Amino acid sequence: MKNSKLLAIIFCCVLTCAVFLPAARADEWDQKTKLTFAHAIEIPGRVLPAGTYWFVLLRTDADRNVVQIFSEDWSHLYASLETIPADRRQTTNETEVRFAERPYDQPEALLDWYYPGLLTGHEFLYSNKQEKELAHDRQQDVLVETVPL
Repeated sequence: MKNSKLLAIIFCCVLTCAVFLPAARADEWDQKTKLTFAHAIEIPGRVLPAGTYWFVLLRTDADRNVVQIFSEDWSHLYASLETIPADRRQTTNETEVRFAERPYDQPEALLDWYYPGLLTGHEFLYSNKQEKELAHDRQQDVLVETVPL
């Protein structure tokens, strides 16, 4: 009898804890996001041609500020980029990316990437020279509809 009461108490405690845990997104840990660009885009250190890419956080507990960019089929790692946290005023249910609109003969430069539902995103770090050039360019925000994985 004592064993069944003990099991019932343990079961109730576990159930209570599970109810009060916050809901989590399936990919929130690595923020895996599939993005398709109709035109070439600039990232720090290179230009990505038009196409589909996977953006994902490096799988480590130590540093949550490294964004990796893979090809659509995951066969090629294009870049591992150091970022800094970037804040936005309100969350959205879609992925948000921010570009610097460039002159017609240059690709738009990717500035920030925000995962759906989060206020803090990732600001890509460019060289000092590039930062000055980008500061003069007009910035635009783009909301991207994501498809559940």
